[in-house]
Amino acid sequence: MGGQLRVGQVYRYASGKDPKPAELGGYPNFHHVTHSPDLKRSLLEAGINGMAKVNSPDGPRRPVILIRSSPWKAGTEQTPWHDVFDMDNGHVRYFGDHKAGMTAAPGTTKGNAALLAAFAEHQGHTPEERAAATPLLLFRAVSRNGKPKGHVEFCGAGVIERAERLVQWGGSEHTTFVNYVYDIALIDLTDEDDEVAWEWIHARRDEDVSDTKVLELAPRAWREWVKHGNSALPRLRRRVARARIVKVPEQRPKDSSSEARDLELLYRYFDGRKHDFEAVASAVAARVLRGAGNSYLEGWLTRRSGDGGADFVGRLDLGNGLAGTSLVVLGQAKCVRPDHLVSAEQIARVVARLRRGWIGVYVTTGAYSVPAQTEMMEDQYPILLINGLDLVHQLQSMARDDHGGDLTACIEHLLSGRETAVTSRHPEEILLE
Repeated sequence: MGGQLRVGQVYRYASGKDPKPAELGGYPNFHHVTHSPDLKRSLLEAGINGMAKVNSPDGPRRPVILIRSSPWKAGTEQTPWHDVFDMDNGHVRYFGDHKAGMTAAPGTTKGNAALLAAFAEHQGHTPEERAAATPLLLFRAVSRNGKPKGHVEFCGAGVIERAERLVQWGGSEHTTFVNYVYDIALIDLTDEDDEVAWEWIHARRDEDVSDTKVLELAPRAWREWVKHGNSALPRLRRRVARARIVKVPEQRPKDSSSEARDLELLYRYFDGRKHDFEAVASAVAARVLRGAGNSYLEGWLTRRSGDGGADFVGRLDLGNGLAGTSLVVLGQAKCVRPDHLVSAEQIARVVARLRRGWIGVYVTTGAYSVPAQTEMMEDQYPILLINGLDLVHQLQSMARDDHGGDLTACIEHLLSGRETAVTSRHPEEILLE
């Protein structure tokens, strides 16, 4: 019965769905690894695949929801969204299956209904409630031999942390429609050697097996989550130790890519008017900080003269009431040629402006030299570095979300309110807002 699903492993998902061969074309056979004798095949035909419920001794139980993301569809008329898979930090942001032109309510489409029901289970208040909760197994389609279909990469098991309604662009008319987006925490599989045993899912499909017995086959992190709830997710989340130094080529778009074209467009747009670039940098910094689930308030842009090395000001809010605090965010924006390197000295000048309780953000169209990154980490500078590739990724996402993919329209919108935001106020005044 089945086998092991290993994180990062690519599986062949053949149209014939034959579970017999262990391998197909040099890749493990998805239908072999997920085979449950005498039961229906496990499928990834849709983006959200809820396996049929069984009547267990403890009540109805959905064995699993299999999630498939198809990056090659992202940005199309029918699939305008881009799912985010940050496997190193155990975070997935996955969009639901409501699309432009659908008449059904967003929460009633088959996939959204399954995920919203799972989300309710994942908010269970007791271990008994959480023991019956539906696990998510996540995959993303990958291209092999020049073909975008037929292969999937296993990305891990997850718990839904948040479900949010949002408005998106889509369809041939670029109209707006309402959909759901889900923030999913990937659990740590270290104790299982980064694998999920299909035996666990097979047991969940057995109507004669109780939730308690099924739980014995679950990964350790899942059992811990069932026992302690969502408050334990920070320590149960998947984390991959990796070097924090990012090589210069990895900070730059690939030649002839859409990112390279848009970064060049951005540079030329602000060439000769680089002070205007600060409004864009401020908006991108806000998006990055909010994207981590933080509360962030955009403040103002500083005047051209006498800004002392600071280009924009914001505020990062942590916690609430007596259990909360706020940090001043001091931003530096540098629109330079995409092949330019930011030096350690340039970063140090921004850090020198920071006071206790302040953090810095440096946004550039260029890249950061290895010595600059090394010095930042060795001296533990409290500063975020946003390079040209990250910058253009954020702007492309903003353009897709709010301007139908038109980057120039997005830039012009960000600049439209710039004049009223320019001031000579002291940065610490943001704490009074």
